[in-house]
Amino acid sequence: MSTSCPNCGLRYNCVCPRIPQLQVDAHIALLMHENELDRDTNTGQWVSKSLTTSSQHVWQRKQACPELIALLQDPKWMPVLLFPSEESVSVANIQQSSQQNARKPLFIILDATWQEAKKMLRKSPWLAQLPAVHVTPSQASRYQLRRNQNEGHLCTLEVAAEVIRELGDNQSAQQLNDFLNHYMTVFKADKSGHAYQPDR
Repeated sequence: MSTSCPNCGLRYNCVCPRIPQLQVDAHIALLMHENELDRDTNTGQWVSKSLTTSSQHVWQRKQACPELIALLQDPKWMPVLLFPSEESVSVANIQQSSQQNARKPLFIILDATWQEAKKMLRKSPWLAQLPAVHVTPSQASRYQLRRNQNEGHLCTLEVAAEVIRELGDNQSAQQLNDFLNHYMTVFKADKSGHAYQPDR
């Protein structure tokens, strides 16, 4: 009987050889709601495994992650929160500001459902103090692994890919999206108990 891959978690369709290895001119810090740790549909894990310039942190209501706080306080980074609002600005604006200040952008992405992300922001004053940025998606979400997806919302990997695209690295953004498309296909096969067989 086959066992699940310890890295990607799939039993019949290991995707590890397909995970892209990318480096972008920014740091992406994923702040995960603890519920995401147990969700096999989580896509933030693939951002962390694909980007050498990324980190993963678990959100806690009473105490901010020390490693993330250290990043926020590091003068070489210009931290911003990826969260659309009336006050948020585009990624392109942040990139221009970072170049003027000789500081690289540090994008904090809330890895959670939309409802959980709003709760995280509401209960974390230190997050709410950060400048907010938004992406302008180049295409509708293709994510299909969760029910009740709100129209216009992107999964975490798609958000990261849009950030990278708006930074000007279309090739890396496309590699992330291509991986997501492959993963969704083989994930469904894996959950059905068999290896993916492409149509011939």
